[in-house]
Amino acid sequence: MVSKVLVGAAVFVVALISESAGIIGGREAAPHSRPYMASIQVPEGENLKHECGGFVVADQWVMTAVHCLPTGPNGRKVVLGVHSLSEPEETKQIFDILELHNHQDFNPSNYDNDIALIKLDRPFNISEAVKAVEFLRAGGTNPETGNEVETAGWGSVDNLGARPDKLKEVTVEVISPARCRRSDYFGRKFTTNMICAHKVCADPCNQPHKNEDSCDGDSGGPLLYNGVVVGITSNGGKKCGQTKKPGIYTIISHYTQWIDNIMNPQPAAAQDQST
Repeated sequence: MVSKVLVGAAVFVVALISESAGIIGGREAAPHSRPYMASIQVPEGENLKHECGGFVVADQWVMTAVHCLPTGPNGRKVVLGVHSLSEPEETKQIFDILELHNHQDFNPSNYDNDIALIKLDRPFNISEAVKAVEFLRAGGTNPETGNEVETAGWGSVDNLGARPDKLKEVTVEVISPARCRRSDYFGRKFTTNMICAHKVCADPCNQPHKNEDSCDGDSGGPLLYNGVVVGITSNGGKKCGQTKKPGIYTIISHYTQWIDNIMNPQPAAAQDQST
């Protein structure tokens, strides 16, 4: 099937400020406890390899980050209903990408507007392992500084690139925008469309990782507050778990109209009547 690819001028990305983000620290999720999770996979020989995360937001629709697919689908598949990336699971569903909508104002220099929508080639079969998740719309309440939020994915568990086979999750804390705009954090690269978050283990720390954070491999995954997705895992520092380079997440509620225009486009006649 031929994919219909709709991308903005920002598709020609050469230099990125970090690798795709994933999980440092955290814990293995209970199998299929997050049925909205998607694995975006790239062909590697006769197999598929996990590259980025995403999450199901509606029938046939998955939300992710622009920088996961900056130049189009290129043969990538979307995998739903899995806990393990390698073990056979009856709940597993694999999809081609019918449409890719990258936000037209994505800025590759700082990852502003890092939000994309994927339309699957067919509706998915709803089950206990595959369901859509609620996401925050305009007018909703975003988490405040110090609030605990959650993210999940199959990304790297350390800065050496080790990847888990099974879904991991982590609880982190929202950091104030003022701190993330400081020059020793992200400076002017941090915009009003972003949330930053991580968790620092105070000394004496008895955890394997002093800081819990996102890392390589799970950009496009969800950031949840009270069970509602409020952000998309976007980027951070070149190394994961750094105190002054927390994970950065795109604020979804800033894009309600853009999302609605893509997922529920109005017929031309209706648009004319509304103007």
